[in-house]
Amino acid sequence: MATKSGRVISHKSEFSLAKLFLRWEALLILIFLAVNVMNICLSPYYLNAYNLFTNINNFMNTAIIALPMAFILLLGDIDLSVGGNVCLSATMLGIVYNATDNIWLGIAACLATATLCGLLNGVILTKFSELAPMIVTLATNIIYRGLSERILGNGSTGGMLNVSWFSKIFYGRLFNLIPYPLIVFAVLAVVFGLVMHKTAFGRRMFAIGSNKKAAAYAGVKVDKIRLLVFTLTGFMCGLSAVIYCSKLGSVKSDVADGFDLEAISMCVLGGISTAGGKGTMVGAVIAVFTVGLLRYGLGLINLEGQTIRIIIGALLICVVMFPTIRDAVKKLFAKKK
Repeated sequence: MATKSGRVISHKSEFSLAKLFLRWEALLILIFLAVNVMNICLSPYYLNAYNLFTNINNFMNTAIIALPMAFILLLGDIDLSVGGNVCLSATMLGIVYNATDNIWLGIAACLATATLCGLLNGVILTKFSELAPMIVTLATNIIYRGLSERILGNGSTGGMLNVSWFSKIFYGRLFNLIPYPLIVFAVLAVVFGLVMHKTAFGRRMFAIGSNKKAAAYAGVKVDKIRLLVFTLTGFMCGLSAVIYCSKLGSVKSDVADGFDLEAISMCVLGGISTAGGKGTMVGAVIAVFTVGLLRYGLGLINLEGQTIRIIIGALLICVVMFPTIRDAVKKLFAKKK
């Protein structure tokens, strides 16, 4: 747009190749490609389509939780209770099914339990805003898993695979290739991405994560949005629990151990700031598949689980150092100009 003085004002920023390659998503794509190239070199079986989709299906439980976890982190909060929530809600599915012989009642009990657990987190954190989300959700995680242990003891509850269609939730495939949980994740990722980046609700989450007090003064209903997001996270834990039960058909009190930290690490690797207000859903989704496929590739060469965790942890540290390196490069380019 030209002004009276003859100057041209444009709302579009100039294209910069340096800026493009310094974006977090560009780094993630490079890491994703590097992981796949490494896996191809490590094992000739990696590119077997059926096996590849099978192993992608194995980390969909955590991937589904990573979607609402991205919302939680975007708000500047954290939820360490998702593993305990999945455990308790899966336990309720098994208990109710065995008591009623009705899998639909079991699924309803599972989703209701998970949603209530998420709601409880939200109520505590909004009514007692001085409490740290890390401490509260760590405590509720212990409570949820403790309840499951109290109900099951050292035993388990199962028999869900006696319902033939229920097992197809996990084992069913579109075109005898693409697992149903992967399709569910893809649809949910698109929905969560649109909400995060294309709606007023998403913009309010970014505002809350950047500065809660400023957002409240601007008229954003901070507590209402936080309550809704924690409740949504609970519901998604229930969905993950249903898929988990469909996979194994039985539940023990160690179900979903480590789900919370894995979902958080996926989001952080994807560029979601733990301080809130920064990140993209695209980055989180790329990170989900990067971590999942890295585990699969290293597992093909029979690498120990502990070693795989060390490698993923080292990768996470290197990647979170990227913003510091990027800022230094930007300053270098600025000096040259």
